[in-house]
Amino acid sequence: MTCPCLISGGSLNRDLSGKTVLITGASGGIGRALAGSFSESGACVVLHYNRNRTAAEKILARMKGGRHSLVGFDVTDIAAVRRGIEEASEKTGRIDILVNNAGIYELHPLPEKSYADWCRAWEKTLKTNLLGPAAICHCVAEIMMRHGGGKIINVSSRGAFRGEPHAPAYGASKAGLNSMTQSLALALAPKKIFVYAVAPGWVETDMVAPFLKGPDGDAIRRQSPLNRVASPEEVAHAVLFLASEGTDFMTGTILDINGASYLRS
Repeated sequence: MTCPCLISGGSLNRDLSGKTVLITGASGGIGRALAGSFSESGACVVLHYNRNRTAAEKILARMKGGRHSLVGFDVTDIAAVRRGIEEASEKTGRIDILVNNAGIYELHPLPEKSYADWCRAWEKTLKTNLLGPAAICHCVAEIMMRHGGGKIINVSSRGAFRGEPHAPAYGASKAGLNSMTQSLALALAPKKIFVYAVAPGWVETDMVAPFLKGPDGDAIRRQSPLNRVASPEEVAHAVLFLASEGTDFMTGTILDINGASYLRS
């Protein structure tokens, strides 16, 4: 019996020429890898940044093709989100693929934090990691519905499943992001908008470098039987796979990218 994925018309096509991609949080490590992967696939890429425009400009300068652009806004400001998405759409004419990658990880272990600091960490984390992506999804989905559909990929975390004892708001925000992903997959499928999430474990980025270089670095790497953490390019590879043609029936999927450091069934 012939595998359906090998039948003409059912094969995976990673040529995204003619597609426009918006990547939030594009000035960081995973965002940089995403930008490279999508530009190499032929897509027109809009790089989002908040404060670090210089880093985003450096990434833009190294990307293949000349149609790429930048857009800056604070994902925690819902008015700024709408203006930023409108600006991105005006620059490109459409948004076919959204990658919600912007996020923060802030330590706030309960025994060590005052009530005020604890509440501040929760508010900041949820605004950045969940409420901001929710607002972005709404704005982008409106654009996608006008143009016949699209794909949304949310960058979640292993912490949504295994818990984050020293950063519980982070784990909760990513669990909420997973739930939103699946809810939107159900709600938007009739509009030909397909919604997915990827859930990495530790990834070798500037944000986690202090942890990997610190006294717990070896223990972190040993969480995986591969004795290492993921590269940003491995996360980008999974995102590009979901963004490609041939994955529509995977809508609602949450892909684990954690090197078997946490297994669920």
